Amino acid sequence: MPQSLVRNYLHIIFSTKLRRHLIDKNISSELHSYLGGICKNLECNPVMIGGHHDHVHILCTLSQKIALMTLLEKIKSNSSKWIKTKGKSYKDFYWQSGYGAFSVNPSEVDVVIRYIENQEEHHRKKTFQEEYIAFLKKYDIEYDERYIWD
Repeated sequence: MPQSLVRNYLHIIFSTKLRRHLIDKNISSELHSYLGGICKNLECNPVMIGGHHDHVHILCTLSQKIALMTLLEKIKSNSSKWIKTKGKSYKDFYWQSGYGAFSVNPSEVDVVIRYIENQEEHHRKKTFQEEYIAFLKKYDIEYDERYIWD
């Protein structure tokens, strides 16, 4: 086949360091746009970005030109530096060192979009830790809970 054709949808999840509630109403929309800009610049088309006080969800396509690990490095380092310029209340902002990245069937993209859109409602019933463990179980990922939180 002379042509390389790729479309891999990813649902990426990561939290603030120690799950601190640093993503407030003053910054969340701008942060989500900034994260989308990073994705777009790396040719990883952002589909939906959202989250809650202590974490973000990014639904994007993964470009065939970049490794997942590199995408996450750039997203987290650039956005962390950026948010620290937004005021004194963000000077101690850091992301957790790890992340979760889950493949999404194209037929399920709308389901993931709705899930990300409804984060505020969702987290009235479930903590980030409960949500994240549920994803690990759904995708049958082995984990040791002692090492997934920092």
